[in-house]
Amino acid sequence: MPLSFCGDKVPSAYGINDGVLNNGCFVDALNLVPHVFLLFITFPILFIGWGSQSSKVQIHHNTWLHFPGHNMRWILTFLLLFVHVCEFAEGIVSNTTMTSNHLHLFMPAFMGFIAATTSVVYYHNIETSNFPKLLLVLFIYWVLAFITKSIKLWKFAEFGIRFKYLRFCITALLVILYGLLMAVEINVIRVRKYVFFTNPQKVKPPEDLQDLGVRFLQPFVNLLSKATYWWMNPLIIGAHKRPIELKKIGKLPIAMRALTNYLRLKDAYEDQRTGEDPDRAPSIWRSMYRAFGRPILLSSTFRYLADLLGFAGPLCIYGIVRNLDDDNNNTSLLENSSVLAVLLFLALVLQRTFLQASYYVTIETGINLRGALLAMIYNKILRLSTSNMSMGEMTLGQINNLVAIETNQLMWFLFLCPNLWAMPVQIVMGVILLYNFLSWSALVGASVIVLLAPVQYLIATRLAETQKSALEHSTDRLKQTTEILKGIKLLKLYAWEDIFCDSVEQTRGKELTSLRTFAFYTSMSIFMNAAIPIAAVLATFGVHHFLTSSIPSPSQAFAALALFHILVTPLFLLSTVVRFAVKALVSVQKLGEFLQSDEIGDDSWRNGDISVSLDVGKKHLGMVSTKAINRKQPMRYQMDNYEQPSRRAMRPTETEDVAVKVSNGSFTWGNNQLTLSDISIRIPTGQLTMIVGQVGCGKSSLLLAMLGEMQAIDGRVYWSNKNRNSVAYAAQKSWLLNATVEDNITFGSPFNKQRYKAVIDACSLQPDIDLLPFGDQTEIGERGINLSGGQRQRICVARALYQNTNIVFLDDPFSALDIHLSDHLMQEGILKFLQDDKRTVVLVTHKLQYLIHADWIIAMKDGSVLREGTLKDIQTHDTQLYDHWKTLMNRQDQELEKDSQTTLERKTLRRAFYSRETKNQMDDEDEEEEVEEEDDDNFSTTTSRRSKIPWKMCGCYLSSGGFFMVFLMVSSKLLKHSVIVAIDYCLALWTSTNQTHDVYYLHVFFVLCAAGITLCLITSLSVEFLGLSAATNLHHNLLNKIIHAPIRFFDVTPLGQILNRFSADTNIIDQHIPPTLESLTRSTLLCLSAIGVIASITPAFLVALVPLAVAFYFIQKYFRVASKDLQDLDDSTQLPLLCHFSETAEGLTTIRAFRHEARFKQRMLELTDTNNTAYLFLSAANRWLEVRTDYLGAVIVLTVAVASIWSGRPGGGLVGLGLTYALTITNYLNWVVRNLADLEVQMAAVKKVNSFLGTESENYEGSMDASQVPENWPRDGEIKIHDLCVRYDPMLKPVLKHVNAYIKPGQKVGICGRTGSGKSSLSLAFFNMVDIFEGRIVIDGIDICKLPLQTLRSRLSIILQDPVLFSGSIRFNLDPERMCTDDRLWEALEIAQLKNMVKSLPGGLDAVVTEGGENFSVGQRQLFCLARAFVRKSSILIMDEATASIDMATENILQKVVMTAFADRTVVTIAHRVHTILTADLVIVMKRGNILEYDTPDTLLEQEDGMFASFVKADM
Repeated sequence: MPLSFCGDKVPSAYGINDGVLNNGCFVDALNLVPHVFLLFITFPILFIGWGSQSSKVQIHHNTWLHFPGHNMRWILTFLLLFVHVCEFAEGIVSNTTMTSNHLHLFMPAFMGFIAATTSVVYYHNIETSNFPKLLLVLFIYWVLAFITKSIKLWKFAEFGIRFKYLRFCITALLVILYGLLMAVEINVIRVRKYVFFTNPQKVKPPEDLQDLGVRFLQPFVNLLSKATYWWMNPLIIGAHKRPIELKKIGKLPIAMRALTNYLRLKDAYEDQRTGEDPDRAPSIWRSMYRAFGRPILLSSTFRYLADLLGFAGPLCIYGIVRNLDDDNNNTSLLENSSVLAVLLFLALVLQRTFLQASYYVTIETGINLRGALLAMIYNKILRLSTSNMSMGEMTLGQINNLVAIETNQLMWFLFLCPNLWAMPVQIVMGVILLYNFLSWSALVGASVIVLLAPVQYLIATRLAETQKSALEHSTDRLKQTTEILKGIKLLKLYAWEDIFCDSVEQTRGKELTSLRTFAFYTSMSIFMNAAIPIAAVLATFGVHHFLTSSIPSPSQAFAALALFHILVTPLFLLSTVVRFAVKALVSVQKLGEFLQSDEIGDDSWRNGDISVSLDVGKKHLGMVSTKAINRKQPMRYQMDNYEQPSRRAMRPTETEDVAVKVSNGSFTWGNNQLTLSDISIRIPTGQLTMIVGQVGCGKSSLLLAMLGEMQAIDGRVYWSNKNRNSVAYAAQKSWLLNATVEDNITFGSPFNKQRYKAVIDACSLQPDIDLLPFGDQTEIGERGINLSGGQRQRICVARALYQNTNIVFLDDPFSALDIHLSDHLMQEGILKFLQDDKRTVVLVTHKLQYLIHADWIIAMKDGSVLREGTLKDIQTHDTQLYDHWKTLMNRQDQELEKDSQTTLERKTLRRAFYSRETKNQMDDEDEEEEVEEEDDDNFSTTTSRRSKIPWKMCGCYLSSGGFFMVFLMVSSKLLKHSVIVAIDYCLALWTSTNQTHDVYYLHVFFVLCAAGITLCLITSLSVEFLGLSAATNLHHNLLNKIIHAPIRFFDVTPLGQILNRFSADTNIIDQHIPPTLESLTRSTLLCLSAIGVIASITPAFLVALVPLAVAFYFIQKYFRVASKDLQDLDDSTQLPLLCHFSETAEGLTTIRAFRHEARFKQRMLELTDTNNTAYLFLSAANRWLEVRTDYLGAVIVLTVAVASIWSGRPGGGLVGLGLTYALTITNYLNWVVRNLADLEVQMAAVKKVNSFLGTESENYEGSMDASQVPENWPRDGEIKIHDLCVRYDPMLKPVLKHVNAYIKPGQKVGICGRTGSGKSSLSLAFFNMVDIFEGRIVIDGIDICKLPLQTLRSRLSIILQDPVLFSGSIRFNLDPERMCTDDRLWEALEIAQLKNMVKSLPGGLDAVVTEGGENFSVGQRQLFCLARAFVRKSSILIMDEATASIDMATENILQKVVMTAFADRTVVTIAHRVHTILTADLVIVMKRGNILEYDTPDTLLEQEDGMFASFVKADM
């Protein structure tokens, strides 16, 4: 049939006798003209003239200059395209009814579609190059198109074709759209004045885009790119070549920054404070709504649109299947199957686009809200009154919870909150449609779903409870594990590993019980989700059969099936949403209470105005409300109010030689008790003032009162006007930042090398800094390296000295320092460094011997000032006090100062690093990353490594779950999915048959459904319990491997790393992998079974499947890599943020004293923004994936529909089945990828645990059997060391070389030598803790290398240098094996001089020992360790520098005890101080792993040039 424009059957079609415009064909031809015109003009401009344009705006983002009406134009163009598609479809359908082809019916529509597409591409290009003059072409096009369409419309009206006809409506719509587009174009001319006006307007891009750091472009791109996240492509595809780093994701746009949102939220919060009722707490809900309500409404609108479009699926299936069953050809447009298929495709694409847009908007809003809340909480923390923190009204834990938990709860609530009002609408609509298809029986099915929803809610709440109890047990388990790892050396030396290992296993058992319950409820939840739709379908069709004794037609049945699938989702989610809503209510309540808590007083005193005075006159204390200035008046501060307060003129009353003056001050911490009363003091400028007094008499409080941290009940604090803004303060409890040593000392001041050097010398920090791995660039603080108390304190003092301030407050800086350091700090730091600068120093101290240096002394007693004046004044006026001080001073001088504690601290530090340097290889994970970075130029290798799925780890995980569980899971999963397919297939056959074997089908259907529900239960249980058994085995093996690892392993592996395996990684294996695995297998099998069903119904689909599969492969491959990187970024940026909060809360007084609030706020805002950027990119990447997989799903639906319509009709029922399955694919495709990505991240935990499972254990067996060793071995304690060579690791050099020695039974032997000479290695060799690779040690005739380790170590005793105690009771610490009688324990305590102390404790032997024995002093702990060695009546005792950390008195006790109680035993002492071994029978001096001198002490002392003699001289 020849193609002709006006048809070839009627010659008059080309005639114009009735007038030109009355020929319909001619009018259609006229309509072609504008389209052709546009294509002719724009194509050359688009393809040729583009490269030569020099007027492009020079910014690196090339999409951001929007002309006015930008979004409007995109929306109108999309509508125009849709109407053109309708016009085209109408033309084609009309053409099929004609006898010959009439091109004019659909040709203009087709050309219009192409022209509209071209117009928007052309516009986009002009916009990005900012060349508005070229827009004239579009303006002319809209005008021409408007005119030609109007002519057509006018002619229709003339011929009486009105609204009844589709063609008229389409034309009318087109006229309106062209008119609106013309208006948009005129508006651009009006605003930009690029033509018809003399001076065109210059436009700059938005501020964000002038800043090259902003990489998050979602707010700035055009609508199409916004909807499909096209702008993310370079980032996601680039992630394949090199990992995404923080640099790559840049900064946040201004509108999303925490500061912007904080100001929005704060204004909304403050606006609620009314004049008439200032005490009412503003509602946080209302402020959230005012600040962030609009985007949530927008998101809800998108959500409603998406939900309504979702119902197009079932309706189109209904139409298509019905049309395929009815053979008569319908002329109406909506009864044409092909039209319906295209409509279904468009509806799906739109629905998914709107849904993702809704998700994105809520997530962005949630992130903005979180940023605002964090800033609000932080600002509040900086103003919390000190009493709140110290009186325990606000604990650090509460603050950390607010930051880590409550803000996230609210953010999640915002993510889910559109569901709250969208779901009910969706459910109601679904039920109405069901009723339409299947009348009453549908309501039965729907009620099954609705009635089971509360059960879901119940399960969800139970899950939350079980998770809580599991968390408690896992915290206990971690505490125990940490203790074991910290004391591992002691446990091995005493052969106690197994006892402690069992106690951890016991706690783990309790945890597993909770996890079992957790697994059960999780599987119930999964089961409900899978079984409800089957039950609903069964109920519906069963009831329908009984009520009508007929079956629904295929079109009704499959439309109903698709509706059930839609209905299940909101009901499943509803329980989650309700749970989050409840949590959000609680979180808001907590936040409200926190924001209403007390704050410190006003800032006026800081400017030097009448300081902290609340002029209460002399009212009686009891009547004064001592609330700190309450938070119930409007906040007077702005985040930007950062400049220093204005200085005021001096008052005549003040003389400049007083820096601070307090008159009649009474201060309290806010608990109705006066801490300081009747204080009148002055601090002279430029002099050294000392505050002394007994413990607890209010010295520190006085400093804080002057700094304004306490509440003044009465009196005033005057600051001379130049001082208050420059105070440096070192608190009693040292406070460090998580930063480098240098940052901790400079604390935000500019770095001055000379000054920095002087301060470090004054605080004698240089030796400590030299020990750190990176010098003063080493990270310290919570997450950095653990420093000892004295080192921390000296850094805090250094910080106060370094600041260039007029006044320095030092609160007991000597408390943790030994005498040498104190003297050095006093002389160099305070007297020299500070006094040379003429700075005013206020020093609180207990060291009275320094009083002679003081210019002014304030003596305090019981919260009031006892005396004030110079030392001379006090000597003359208060002789009694002076004499009292004198006796105290003498006593302090006489105290035998113990050997420097500092050397010990440095030693511990050195040990911590020595072990790490020897092993420079890191964990294998880090190694892999290193390799990747080097391979950057070699892209292919990285790419393949980064996109591989860790199958090996999955195998390892499944094998630890046990073969039976894996088999059960796999078989039940496959069976379940086959049964579900069978159910739907049976439905298709049943509805397509004629009503004969009705009952037969009903029975089959019933049996299949029952089988399906049972299998759902089995699969959900099998996956969860597979996960549980894997978790049990992995943890058990890990614990055993690590506890039995050689001691070397603990030297080279950082403690934090081992603990991570037990905390974070174990938690992932316990709770996160099973649900991910379940979800992954379920969605994959659903997609595969759907593809199988479709392919069997319409084989033609397989052809289309190939390109779709390729597209899907690339999408998932790119997404997984990018998602993993972004996930890591999100995790790594979260930790510093949380740390910053807890660190601020701990160091509040210091930050406020230094006046550094502004700097800390700034840092908090930066950290929040960084974390939010990572999170935003992560969620945008998820949207990127979902949009793409959803569009793929829509294409699958389209191909299935088209294939089944055109492939000769396989029967309505089967087509319905195919389409229903195609619809489910769209839901599950993105889950496959998301779960794959999650599983890949989670498998890393298995990999890390697995890397530790390869650790070699110590050889516990020995060549002798334990039964061959005599019961009382070693009886005499004779030790022969023969040609002994020892090393820590086969890779390392030997630490002992060919050592020979003989120790007689009962001899007392001393071993000395410099650090690193091999003394301690020798002591470890006795216990076979190190690798003895040559020679041997024979004790009482038995070579120790042949003994089982357990036997050897349980028969010897050792006292270590660092005292280790475990939490539990005193009895447990002395005798964990429970072998000894109480008498024996008391005897041991008596020998160790602890009996009286323990008797006085509540519980005696069962008194509590806290973690690490913190409730005893170091000396007492060392004595407990001594008692522990006695309890074990061994004939050989080894003391490894056991007296290094004790004072003289305790040491004398120890020496005495060793001489008497151990008179008949062999004692080997490794000496730290030589004088402890002068009484020994034999002295061994070691050097570099060899024995240098070996004789009695007296003989060695006679050799004057000998090593031992020189040691003794140095020690005197």
